[in-house]
Amino acid sequence: MSLFSISWIGSLQLWMFFFMGGPIGCVFDAYGPTPILCSGSLILVASLILTSISTQYYQYLLAQGIVFGMGVAMLFYPTMACVATHFNEYRATAIGIVSAGSGCGGVVYPIMLRYLFSKFGFGWAVRFSALVTAIMCAVVVLTVRLQRPINKRTGIVLEVQTIQDRRFLLLVVGSFFVCLGMFTPYFYISDYAQSRHMSSKAAFCVLSIMNAGSVFGRIAPAWLSDKIGRFNLLCPCAFLSGLTCLVFWMFGESPISIIVFAALYGLLSGAVISVVNPCVSQISHMREIGTRIGALYTFISVPSLFGGPIAGALMQRQHGAYTASIALAGSSMIIGSVFYCISRWMIDRRILCRV
Repeated sequence: MSLFSISWIGSLQLWMFFFMGGPIGCVFDAYGPTPILCSGSLILVASLILTSISTQYYQYLLAQGIVFGMGVAMLFYPTMACVATHFNEYRATAIGIVSAGSGCGGVVYPIMLRYLFSKFGFGWAVRFSALVTAIMCAVVVLTVRLQRPINKRTGIVLEVQTIQDRRFLLLVVGSFFVCLGMFTPYFYISDYAQSRHMSSKAAFCVLSIMNAGSVFGRIAPAWLSDKIGRFNLLCPCAFLSGLTCLVFWMFGESPISIIVFAALYGLLSGAVISVVNPCVSQISHMREIGTRIGALYTFISVPSLFGGPIAGALMQRQHGAYTASIALAGSSMIIGSVFYCISRWMIDRRILCRV
Protein backbone atom coordinates (compact mmCIF):
# COMPACT_ATOMS: atom_id res chain seq x y z
CA MET A 1 0.00 0.00 0.00
CA SER A 2 1.08 3.63 -0.43
CA LEU A 3 2.98 5.57 2.24
CA PHE A 4 -0.04 7.88 2.49
CA SER A 5 -2.35 4.98 3.40
CA ILE A 6 0.11 3.37 5.82
CA SER A 7 0.80 6.67 7.59
CA TRP A 8 -2.86 6.87 8.66
CA ILE A 9 -2.34 3.88 10.97
CA GLY A 10 0.43 5.61 12.95
CA SER A 11 -1.27 8.99 12.79
CA LEU A 12 -4.57 7.60 14.05
CA GLN A 13 -2.64 5.91 16.86
CA LEU A 14 -1.03 9.23 17.82
CA TRP A 15 -4.37 11.02 17.62
CA MET A 16 -6.05 8.52 19.92
CA PHE A 17 -3.08 8.62 22.30
CA PHE A 18 -3.11 12.42 22.51
CA PHE A 19 -6.89 12.90 22.39
CA MET A 20 -7.41 10.61 25.38
CA GLY A 21 -5.13 12.81 27.48
CA GLY A 22 -7.89 15.15 28.68
CA PRO A 23 -10.40 12.51 29.81
CA ILE A 24 -7.70 10.33 31.36
CA GLY A 25 -6.19 13.32 33.18
CA CYS A 26 -9.52 14.15 34.81
CA VAL A 27 -10.18 10.53 35.77
CA PHE A 28 -6.66 10.33 37.19
CA ASP A 29 -7.19 13.43 39.33
CA ALA A 30 -10.43 11.95 40.66
CA TYR A 31 -9.61 8.27 41.17
CA GLY A 32 -5.84 7.86 41.04
CA PRO A 33 -3.68 5.75 38.70
CA THR A 34 -4.44 2.11 39.54
CA PRO A 35 -7.87 1.65 37.84
CA ILE A 36 -6.59 3.35 34.68
CA LEU A 37 -3.35 1.35 34.59
CA CYS A 38 -5.14 -1.98 35.01
CA SER A 39 -7.63 -1.20 32.24
CA GLY A 40 -4.92 0.19 29.95
CA SER A 41 -2.78 -2.93 30.37
CA LEU A 42 -5.62 -5.20 29.29
CA ILE A 43 -6.48 -2.99 26.32
CA LEU A 44 -2.85 -2.72 25.17
CA VAL A 45 -2.24 -6.48 25.24
CA ALA A 46 -5.58 -7.12 23.51
CA SER A 47 -4.67 -4.66 20.74
CA LEU A 48 -1.48 -6.59 19.98
CA ILE A 49 -3.31 -9.93 19.91
CA LEU A 50 -5.86 -8.42 17.51
CA THR A 51 -3.06 -7.01 15.36
CA SER A 52 -1.44 -10.44 15.12
CA ILE A 53 -4.58 -11.92 13.52
CA SER A 54 -5.48 -8.93 11.33
CA THR A 55 -5.44 -9.30 7.55
CA GLN A 56 -7.35 -6.27 6.23
CA TYR A 57 -6.42 -2.57 6.24
CA TYR A 58 -9.40 -1.52 8.37
CA GLN A 59 -8.49 -4.16 10.95
CA TYR A 60 -5.02 -2.65 11.37
CA LEU A 61 -6.62 0.79 11.65
CA LEU A 62 -8.84 -0.44 14.47
CA ALA A 63 -6.33 -2.65 16.33
CA GLN A 64 -3.21 -0.48 16.00
CA GLY A 65 -4.71 2.93 15.31
CA ILE A 66 -7.50 3.08 17.88
CA VAL A 67 -7.21 0.27 20.46
CA PHE A 68 -3.40 0.41 20.77
CA GLY A 69 -3.42 4.21 21.00
CA MET A 70 -6.03 4.07 23.76
CA GLY A 71 -4.07 1.48 25.73
CA VAL A 72 -0.82 3.43 25.52
CA ALA A 73 -2.59 6.61 26.65
CA MET A 74 -4.01 4.87 29.72
CA LEU A 75 -0.49 3.82 30.72
CA PHE A 76 1.42 6.96 29.79
CA TYR A 77 -0.51 9.81 31.41
CA PRO A 78 -1.01 8.31 34.91
CA THR A 79 2.65 7.28 35.02
CA MET A 80 3.96 10.72 34.04
CA ALA A 81 1.57 12.50 36.41
CA CYS A 82 2.51 10.21 39.33
CA VAL A 83 6.21 10.84 38.80
CA ALA A 84 5.56 14.58 38.78
CA THR A 85 3.96 14.36 42.25
CA HIS A 86 7.03 12.65 43.76
CA PHE A 87 9.56 15.30 42.74
CA ASN A 88 9.91 19.07 42.75
CA GLU A 89 13.49 20.24 42.27
CA TYR A 90 14.44 17.30 40.02
CA ARG A 91 11.03 16.79 38.45
CA ALA A 92 12.22 17.15 34.84
CA THR A 93 15.06 14.70 35.42
CA ALA A 94 12.72 12.11 36.91
CA ILE A 95 10.18 12.46 34.10
CA GLY A 96 12.99 12.31 31.54
CA ILE A 97 14.26 9.03 32.96
CA VAL A 98 10.78 7.51 32.90
CA SER A 99 9.97 8.74 29.38
CA ALA A 100 13.32 7.38 28.15
CA GLY A 101 11.71 3.96 28.38
CA SER A 102 9.78 4.59 25.17
CA GLY A 103 13.04 5.54 23.47
CA CYS A 104 14.59 2.27 24.64
CA GLY A 105 11.60 0.44 23.22
CA GLY A 106 12.08 2.32 19.97
CA VAL A 107 15.62 0.97 19.77
CA VAL A 108 14.79 -2.63 20.69
CA TYR A 109 11.49 -3.27 18.92
CA PRO A 110 12.46 -2.52 15.28
CA ILE A 111 15.49 -4.81 15.57
CA MET A 112 13.64 -7.50 17.55
CA LEU A 113 10.56 -7.53 15.32
CA ARG A 114 12.58 -7.58 12.10
CA TYR A 115 14.37 -10.72 13.35
CA LEU A 116 11.15 -12.35 14.56
CA PHE A 117 9.29 -11.52 11.32
CA SER A 118 11.87 -13.40 9.26
CA LYS A 119 12.13 -16.34 11.67
CA PHE A 120 8.55 -16.90 12.91
CA GLY A 121 6.34 -14.73 10.70
CA PHE A 122 4.29 -11.62 11.45
CA GLY A 123 1.61 -13.16 13.67
CA TRP A 124 3.87 -14.92 16.18
CA ALA A 125 6.29 -12.00 16.27
CA VAL A 126 3.50 -9.64 17.36
CA ARG A 127 2.21 -12.21 19.87
CA PHE A 128 5.67 -12.40 21.41
CA SER A 129 5.68 -8.60 21.75
CA ALA A 130 2.27 -8.91 23.45
CA LEU A 131 3.83 -11.25 26.01
CA VAL A 132 6.67 -8.80 26.68
CA THR A 133 4.12 -5.99 27.01
CA ALA A 134 2.02 -7.94 29.50
CA ILE A 135 5.05 -8.53 31.74
CA MET A 136 6.05 -4.86 31.63
CA CYS A 137 2.50 -3.71 32.31
CA ALA A 138 2.35 -5.93 35.40
CA VAL A 139 5.43 -4.14 36.74
CA VAL A 140 3.77 -0.77 36.11
CA VAL A 141 0.53 -1.70 37.89
CA LEU A 142 2.45 -2.96 40.94
CA THR A 143 4.85 -0.03 41.28
CA VAL A 144 3.23 3.25 40.15
CA ARG A 145 1.77 5.16 43.09
CA LEU A 146 0.47 8.69 43.72
CA GLN A 147 2.21 10.99 46.23
CA ARG A 148 -0.82 13.09 47.19
CA PRO A 149 -4.45 12.60 48.32
CA ILE A 150 -6.93 11.81 45.57
CA ASN A 151 -9.16 14.80 44.83
CA LYS A 152 -12.55 13.24 44.20
CA ARG A 153 -14.54 15.11 41.59
CA THR A 154 -16.70 14.41 38.59
CA GLY A 155 -16.81 15.83 35.09
CA ILE A 156 -14.17 16.36 32.45
CA VAL A 157 -13.68 20.10 32.61
CA LEU A 158 -10.93 22.68 32.61
CA GLU A 159 -11.01 25.17 35.43
CA VAL A 160 -11.43 28.85 34.59
CA GLN A 161 -7.91 29.77 35.67
CA THR A 162 -6.52 27.16 33.27
CA ILE A 163 -8.36 28.69 30.31
CA GLN A 164 -7.27 32.18 31.37
CA ASP A 165 -3.64 31.21 31.95
CA ARG A 166 -1.92 32.69 28.89
CA ARG A 167 1.34 30.95 29.73
CA PHE A 168 -0.36 27.58 29.47
CA LEU A 169 -2.31 28.53 26.34
CA LEU A 170 0.87 29.65 24.57
CA LEU A 171 2.54 26.41 25.59
CA VAL A 172 -0.39 24.53 24.02
CA VAL A 173 -0.21 26.54 20.78
CA GLY A 174 3.53 26.01 20.56
CA SER A 175 3.09 22.27 21.09
CA PHE A 176 0.41 22.27 18.36
CA PHE A 177 2.89 23.49 15.75
CA VAL A 178 5.76 21.37 17.07
CA CYS A 179 3.69 18.17 16.88
CA LEU A 180 2.58 18.99 13.33
CA GLY A 181 6.11 18.20 12.20
CA MET A 182 7.85 16.34 15.01
CA PHE A 183 6.74 12.81 14.12
CA THR A 184 7.32 13.07 10.36
CA PRO A 185 10.99 11.98 10.60
CA TYR A 186 10.02 8.99 12.75
CA PHE A 187 7.41 7.93 10.18
CA TYR A 188 9.53 8.35 7.06
CA ILE A 189 13.25 8.17 7.93
CA SER A 190 13.46 4.45 7.04
CA ASP A 191 11.81 4.99 3.65
CA TYR A 192 13.99 8.04 3.06
CA ALA A 193 17.11 5.99 3.83
CA GLN A 194 16.04 3.30 1.35
CA SER A 195 15.37 5.95 -1.28
CA ARG A 196 19.01 7.00 -0.85
CA HIS A 197 20.14 3.45 -1.69
CA MET A 198 20.53 2.10 1.83
CA SER A 199 19.52 -1.52 2.38
CA SER A 200 16.24 -2.27 4.15
CA LYS A 201 18.18 -3.70 7.11
CA ALA A 202 20.30 -0.54 7.41
CA ALA A 203 17.17 1.61 7.06
CA PHE A 204 15.58 -0.14 10.05
CA CYS A 205 18.78 0.52 12.00
CA VAL A 206 18.51 4.24 11.18
CA LEU A 207 15.14 4.33 12.97
CA SER A 208 16.70 2.58 15.95
CA ILE A 209 19.53 5.14 15.95
CA MET A 210 16.97 7.96 16.01
CA ASN A 211 15.20 6.35 18.95
CA ALA A 212 18.52 5.74 20.70
CA GLY A 213 19.24 9.46 20.36
CA SER A 214 15.87 10.20 21.96
CA VAL A 215 16.85 8.06 24.98
CA PHE A 216 19.77 10.40 25.73
CA GLY A 217 17.60 13.36 24.75
CA ARG A 218 15.01 12.52 27.38
CA ILE A 219 17.49 12.09 30.23
CA ALA A 220 20.51 14.40 29.86
CA PRO A 221 18.63 17.55 28.71
CA ALA A 222 15.94 16.92 31.33
CA TRP A 223 18.63 16.89 34.03
CA LEU A 224 20.14 20.04 32.52
CA SER A 225 16.72 21.74 32.49
CA ASP A 226 16.50 21.31 36.26
CA LYS A 227 19.73 23.31 36.47
CA ILE A 228 19.20 26.07 33.90
CA GLY A 229 15.39 26.14 33.71
CA ARG A 230 12.85 23.98 31.88
CA PHE A 231 11.54 26.67 29.54
CA ASN A 232 15.11 27.81 28.91
CA LEU A 233 15.86 24.37 27.46
CA LEU A 234 12.52 23.71 25.76
CA CYS A 235 12.70 26.77 23.50
CA PRO A 236 16.11 26.15 21.87
CA CYS A 237 15.57 22.38 21.59
CA ALA A 238 12.31 22.89 19.67
CA PHE A 239 13.99 25.46 17.41
CA LEU A 240 17.03 23.27 16.75
CA SER A 241 14.82 20.25 16.02
CA GLY A 242 13.22 22.17 13.17
CA LEU A 243 16.53 23.59 12.00
CA THR A 244 18.07 20.12 11.95
CA CYS A 245 15.32 18.95 9.57
CA LEU A 246 15.80 21.92 7.27
CA VAL A 247 19.59 21.54 7.16
CA PHE A 248 20.70 17.96 7.83
CA TRP A 249 17.65 16.05 6.57
CA MET A 250 16.92 18.30 3.61
CA PHE A 251 20.43 17.93 2.22
CA GLY A 252 21.35 14.52 3.65
CA GLU A 253 22.20 12.22 0.77
CA SER A 254 24.96 9.93 2.06
CA PRO A 255 24.44 7.16 4.65
CA ILE A 256 26.72 8.99 7.09
CA SER A 257 24.74 12.24 6.88
CA ILE A 258 21.44 10.37 7.34
CA ILE A 259 22.77 8.58 10.42
CA VAL A 260 24.08 11.86 11.87
CA PHE A 261 20.69 13.48 11.31
CA ALA A 262 18.88 10.54 12.92
CA ALA A 263 21.03 10.67 16.05
CA LEU A 264 20.93 14.47 16.37
CA TYR A 265 17.20 14.75 15.70
CA GLY A 266 16.45 11.96 18.16
CA LEU A 267 18.46 13.81 20.83
CA LEU A 268 16.72 17.17 20.27
CA SER A 269 13.16 15.87 19.79
CA GLY A 270 13.57 13.60 22.81
CA ALA A 271 14.48 16.65 24.87
CA VAL A 272 11.30 18.44 23.73
CA ILE A 273 9.15 15.42 24.60
CA SER A 274 10.64 15.04 28.06
CA VAL A 275 10.75 18.72 29.06
CA VAL A 276 7.29 19.88 27.95
CA ASN A 277 5.52 17.96 30.76
CA PRO A 278 7.69 19.48 33.52
CA CYS A 279 6.97 22.89 31.97
CA VAL A 280 3.25 22.25 32.39
CA SER A 281 3.83 21.09 35.97
CA GLN A 282 5.92 24.18 36.71
CA ILE A 283 3.07 26.58 35.93
CA SER A 284 0.29 24.41 37.43
CA HIS A 285 -1.05 23.71 40.90
CA MET A 286 -0.31 20.19 42.14
CA ARG A 287 -3.98 19.17 42.12
CA GLU A 288 -4.43 20.06 38.43
CA ILE A 289 -1.24 18.61 36.93
CA GLY A 290 -3.04 15.55 35.56
CA THR A 291 -5.83 17.59 34.01
CA ARG A 292 -3.50 20.12 32.41
CA ILE A 293 -1.10 17.56 30.98
CA GLY A 294 -4.09 15.68 29.61
CA ALA A 295 -5.60 18.86 28.16
CA LEU A 296 -2.30 19.71 26.45
CA TYR A 297 -2.16 16.34 24.73
CA THR A 298 -5.81 16.46 23.75
CA PHE A 299 -5.26 19.77 21.96
CA ILE A 300 -2.20 18.50 20.08
CA SER A 301 -4.01 15.36 18.94
CA VAL A 302 -5.18 17.18 15.81
CA PRO A 303 -1.75 18.00 14.32
CA SER A 304 -0.49 14.58 15.37
CA LEU A 305 -3.33 13.00 13.36
CA PHE A 306 -2.77 14.99 10.19
CA GLY A 307 1.00 15.60 10.24
CA GLY A 308 2.03 12.20 8.87
CA PRO A 309 -0.66 11.90 6.16
CA ILE A 310 -0.03 15.50 5.01
CA ALA A 311 3.66 14.66 4.64
CA GLY A 312 2.74 11.49 2.72
CA ALA A 313 0.36 13.44 0.45
CA LEU A 314 3.09 15.98 -0.30
CA MET A 315 5.43 13.14 -1.25
CA GLN A 316 2.85 11.68 -3.60
CA ARG A 317 2.26 15.10 -5.15
CA GLN A 318 6.01 15.47 -5.73
CA HIS A 319 6.27 11.92 -7.11
CA GLY A 320 8.27 10.58 -4.17
CA ALA A 321 10.36 13.67 -3.42
CA TYR A 322 10.74 14.54 0.26
CA THR A 323 11.52 18.27 -0.03
CA ALA A 324 8.07 19.68 0.75
CA SER A 325 7.46 17.26 3.61
CA ILE A 326 10.80 18.08 5.22
CA ALA A 327 10.17 21.81 4.81
CA LEU A 328 6.76 21.50 6.49
CA ALA A 329 8.18 19.47 9.40
CA GLY A 330 11.10 21.83 10.03
CA SER A 331 9.24 25.12 9.65
CA SER A 332 6.30 24.07 11.84
CA MET A 333 8.65 23.16 14.71
CA ILE A 334 10.46 26.48 14.40
CA ILE A 335 7.11 28.32 14.54
CA GLY A 336 6.19 26.31 17.64
CA SER A 337 9.46 27.30 19.32
CA VAL A 338 8.48 30.97 18.90
CA PHE A 339 5.30 30.41 20.94
CA TYR A 340 7.36 28.57 23.56
CA CYS A 341 9.61 31.62 23.82
CA ILE A 342 6.64 33.95 24.27
CA SER A 343 5.27 31.70 27.04
CA ARG A 344 8.66 31.77 28.75
CA TRP A 345 8.83 35.56 28.36
CA MET A 346 5.44 35.92 30.09
CA ILE A 347 6.75 33.95 33.09
CA ASP A 348 9.87 36.10 33.48
CA ARG A 349 11.15 38.73 31.06
CA ARG A 350 14.75 38.49 32.26
CA ILE A 351 16.79 36.70 29.61
CA LEU A 352 19.27 35.04 31.97
CA CYS A 353 16.72 34.07 34.62
CA ARG A 354 16.24 30.38 35.43
CA VAL A 355 12.71 29.60 34.18
